[in-house]
Amino acid sequence: MAKQDYYATLGVAKNASADDLKKAYRKLAMQYHPDRNPGDKKAEAKFKDVSEAYDILKDDQKRGAYDRFGHAAFEQGGGGAGAGMGGFDFSATGDLGDIFDQMFGMGRRGGGSQRPRTGNDLRQSVEIDLAEAFTGTKVNLRVPTRVKCESCEGSGSQDKGQAASTCPTCQGAGKVRAQQGFFLIERTCPTCNGQGRVIRNPCRVCQGAGTVQRERSLSVAIPAGVEDGTRIRLSGEGEAGGPGAQNGDLYVHVSVRPHEFFQREQANILMRVPLRMTQAALGDEVEVPVVDGSSAKVKIPAGTQTGDQFRLRGKGFSVLRSAARGDMFIQVAVETPQNLSPKQRELLEAFEAEAGKGTKGSPDHEGFFAKVAAFFEGGRG
Repeated sequence: MAKQDYYATLGVAKNASADDLKKAYRKLAMQYHPDRNPGDKKAEAKFKDVSEAYDILKDDQKRGAYDRFGHAAFEQGGGGAGAGMGGFDFSATGDLGDIFDQMFGMGRRGGGSQRPRTGNDLRQSVEIDLAEAFTGTKVNLRVPTRVKCESCEGSGSQDKGQAASTCPTCQGAGKVRAQQGFFLIERTCPTCNGQGRVIRNPCRVCQGAGTVQRERSLSVAIPAGVEDGTRIRLSGEGEAGGPGAQNGDLYVHVSVRPHEFFQREQANILMRVPLRMTQAALGDEVEVPVVDGSSAKVKIPAGTQTGDQFRLRGKGFSVLRSAARGDMFIQVAVETPQNLSPKQRELLEAFEAEAGKGTKGSPDHEGFFAKVAAFFEGGRG
């Protein structure tokens, strides 16, 4: 099968400039690259044809020979396209590298441009009680981490103060490229392990890392008003970075233990208070605890029902980074008496007999059953 004209393969005119050729090649190579068309044999063949055509036409001498003799100029050992796998000359690595740069973000970096590796961030969890969350507190942490090596003062070199030199293998890029078939593979540099720099005489204590494993003691201030699940960031308190690099950060995750009385809802506090039936019916005054350690008296009016709430302004939780406080809400639950004594039963039976005479002491009860009666009467009709 006759080969397609190289200019037609790239979709350009025969008088196309070098820039036009390059633009056409890049567009088609991006479109038909095997990584973008896995398993597509037609795309793979098209990619090879495009690469072969550009390899010939980008070279002035090869292009001149092709314009005069066509494909015959490169047959019978004439040099050029037949040298590579399937007619693809892999000497076009520079342009293929550019394509990889665009597809995968592999920017070309100059010598020494690799930045020192920043230290890792760390996470620690602390648990405090509600009173500590209300007032704020300090907690002491023991954090296993990497700290600056004292022997080499963090330089990584046995010769203190000696700076690391640019890696001769990757020229400071931290990565090296190797060609496998028509793929260009980028790997971490084996000489510098991706650092872009090498130390000629590594420190015997830290082996050139500039850091060593230690356990640090830290005192962390927990602010008043902190909520369960809050994350506190301590800048620079994470792992030490490599030579000349910044430390990571420490993130302290705070959890607040549940309280036996108080339920927090942002800056407000909810407390459920059980009342005896007689307290709710006759009215009373009860004393309740407050989160700040004090107490407050709550007046219960006669006829209080389960679910009624009473608000104590300014008795709630502290607001983060503010002197203000939320409110406290007392929610009432009327308790039905159990294990009655004979006297109590006698009194309650007398109360029930009196209530049945239409004293209107239980309006919800009486209204509900009046509607029930009307419902059944309507059903019979």
